[in-house]
Amino acid sequence: MAAARGQLAGLGEFDTVVVGGGLVGAAIAYGLGKLGERVAVLDEGDMAVRASRGNFALVWVQSKGLGMPEYADWTVASSDAWAGFAGDLQRETDVDVCFERPGGFMLALSDAEMTGRAETLKRFHNQATGSSYATTLMERAEVQRYLPDIGPEVVGGSFCPLDGHVNSLKLFRALHTALHRQGARYLPGHPVTAIERSGGLFRITTLKGALGAGKVVLAAGNANMHLAPMVGLTAPMRPERGQILVTERVRPFLRHPVVTVRQTDEGTVMIGDSKEEGFDPAGQTLDINAVMANRAVRMFPLLGGANIVRSWRAVRVMTADGFPIYDQSETHPGAFVVTCHSGVTLAAAHALTLAPMIHAGMLEHDQVATFSARRFDVQKAA
Repeated sequence: MAAARGQLAGLGEFDTVVVGGGLVGAAIAYGLGKLGERVAVLDEGDMAVRASRGNFALVWVQSKGLGMPEYADWTVASSDAWAGFAGDLQRETDVDVCFERPGGFMLALSDAEMTGRAETLKRFHNQATGSSYATTLMERAEVQRYLPDIGPEVVGGSFCPLDGHVNSLKLFRALHTALHRQGARYLPGHPVTAIERSGGLFRITTLKGALGAGKVVLAAGNANMHLAPMVGLTAPMRPERGQILVTERVRPFLRHPVVTVRQTDEGTVMIGDSKEEGFDPAGQTLDINAVMANRAVRMFPLLGGANIVRSWRAVRVMTADGFPIYDQSETHPGAFVVTCHSGVTLAAAHALTLAPMIHAGMLEHDQVATFSARRFDVQKAA
């Protein structure tokens, strides 16, 4: 943005201001920086109710896309791009995010659960369009060849070779390190209070000053429901609380991540499979923790002797129907909203595919039109 256009705001002028410094906002800002944009990232800071610190760190394909096959396509494309994305980050920052894609499992602890899983896969593959990624149902004996430490109650499960996991805290660090090296301006403690557009430029007002930009990207998680109307958009949300347990380090035993149990690169084991409505991340619901721990021990009895060393609860960024929202404003050209639950899985797509669209000033209809919030208007009309 040329200096001759005048000083719009005290905190500077940028090509794009990204609102939200979590994994979604950081991935988009990183992608824009790779394209040479001058970027500012506005963030509430470390005290934010940030899903980026409370996620399960899966790069997950299995089960994605039932009811919206285009989401399956989008997820598969991001999973396929993840190895290159992780490699780029390591070359640029010297941070290894420990990405692996060995394939992942969803385990069944009863015949009823196995039947339910089979029915879900059948419905998915019977969808009229969209990806039909490989997911294989396995009986217990076959599962045990991959996961020799399963307990006697495991009757089988499903396996998808496209599933993997990362160290999401290292991913968060790598993205912010890359942003710093690109020259992006990161402004924590700057929640946005107003966004206005005049003369083709945006003025983004925060509690500590204002910025000017040619484009603005709202990637602030659940806060998008309040920010989106400032630029003529909507972001219907239904936030969910989730809880995670972390054990002490145990011997390596889990080469393949399970959707609710995974062993990290550091040897600890993460356990998580809860959903509660609400915004408040404080405290723990002990009966939910007990159910999660019980299922994990039934899957892998060796965990029965492991100590829980950490636990936390975080708030998922969940849209009204669970699928992403990618939209651009008609009333405020240059304004975009990006909201999704799978910030880890979709980080590669956000940095390498979505960011170039935003850089060009236009979301590509054939790739992301399905994810517009206008779908909710159609659902209401129906």
